[in-house]
Amino acid sequence: MSGGRLAGRYTFIRQLGAGGMGTVWHARDEVLDREVAVKELTLPEGIDEASRREMLTRAVREAQVTGSLRHPAIVALHDVVEEYGRPWLVMELLRGRNLGDAVRDHGPMSPEQVARIGAEVLDALMAAHAQGLQHRDVKPGNIFLTDTGRVVLTDFGIARQEGQATLTQAGMMIGSPGFIAPERLEGELGGPGSDLWSLGATLYSAVEGRPAYEGHAADRIRATLSGPPPPCRVPLFNAMMAPHPASRPSTQAALHALRQLAAGRQVDLPEATRLSRRPRRTKAAAIVATAAAVLVAAGVGGYLYLNRAPAKPTAFTLPVDLCTLLTPEQVGAMLPAKNPPKGVSDTDDEGPSCGWTMVNMGLQVQAQKDSDAPSPWAMTPERARSLMIAQDRKWSGSKGTWSWPEIGVGKAQKAAFTKSRWLQGVGEEAFAMEMTGPDGRVHTGRVYYRLANLVVRVDYTTIMSRPTDDDIRQTALRAAKATEQALNRAG
Repeated sequence: MSGGRLAGRYTFIRQLGAGGMGTVWHARDEVLDREVAVKELTLPEGIDEASRREMLTRAVREAQVTGSLRHPAIVALHDVVEEYGRPWLVMELLRGRNLGDAVRDHGPMSPEQVARIGAEVLDALMAAHAQGLQHRDVKPGNIFLTDTGRVVLTDFGIARQEGQATLTQAGMMIGSPGFIAPERLEGELGGPGSDLWSLGATLYSAVEGRPAYEGHAADRIRATLSGPPPPCRVPLFNAMMAPHPASRPSTQAALHALRQLAAGRQVDLPEATRLSRRPRRTKAAAIVATAAAVLVAAGVGGYLYLNRAPAKPTAFTLPVDLCTLLTPEQVGAMLPAKNPPKGVSDTDDEGPSCGWTMVNMGLQVQAQKDSDAPSPWAMTPERARSLMIAQDRKWSGSKGTWSWPEIGVGKAQKAAFTKSRWLQGVGEEAFAMEMTGPDGRVHTGRVYYRLANLVVRVDYTTIMSRPTDDDIRQTALRAAKATEQALNRAG
């Protein structure tokens, strides 16, 4: 290809490297008179023409989304070209070496130096996550250290945007064994926490001088799925690699800790971070893991085909009719009523809602958003997680007033919220609280839960004397679980 030309303007000079996803060339943009890097994306061998066209379309679309990212630690994408039956990505040319080569040639790096690299990469990942983009292949070979001291995250060409199909077909997984989060190995699409795990594995290898999981690819897959990595001399990196996503620090907490470490300060792990065991895998997950090990051992590199059931939604990007989340039978059982009321849609500054009301009692479901999002459907999982924390801090143990004219409470009434309780078994994270009147009696049960990028608030209110406080709590919880199941089906 040396001396050849792409799209009539990019002249190839020499090959810079090759990997499972393609070949990178040093080229010159003859139109703008500048040197660039051109990546030739390689599609899997043996696929049919329809699959090839579909994957080509997806690759170009995802590269275009990636091109919208602007961050000093993300390699700039200049152009996307479709030629010779495959996609080509034209990027800025970087001079230096990748992190993997630097560690191989010079040995382990200091914790401070590795933390500085990690902070810059994580800041870049968070910028991508804020736009609903996951990298999916964070590893030492994709972190570039330029001769000028810049840290750059490369290879966004195989990233996945939340709510969309990806360069890979359903059930195909891309990544490098030993740097793929356990949940992705088990067939889940993953999220920002999965990129955080991969970054933790990358930083682990830089500070220890060797990867957390060694051996053949199949051995690395089995070890990743078996439990946490061996202890690292930087505990923060172990925390980032916790087997279960919920046990890892948030990206914001990890970024703060990395910056503290880079500055030579003492780092205290967030209280929520515990290196807990990953829940026992299901038989289906075990089959997926075994298939992964067998395929990799057989030499199937870069691509892994899995036949599995559809995953839970990773993002809700289209509006959902909230009034369809509870059936008339469910509403009638919770209020209760032989002729249950129909849901009525409404909206306020916190987001759209649906309410089912009758005299003295009612149910309400609201999809929430933060102040910067135009709608709940524009939220990302990371922003949704932050909103959950903000709502907990805002309402737990607070006091105020409330009214609900549709159930007969027209005038503002004094109320106090109980302390929140974090729950399991509802969404990806959830907490509950109750609202009490001046007499201390509970009249409202409230549950907040997060499902992917969606934060949902569920209220059950009654001003009747018959239901007990626990009845009110349990009804709100049942309503929350019912709406979550409906959202999973809708997604």
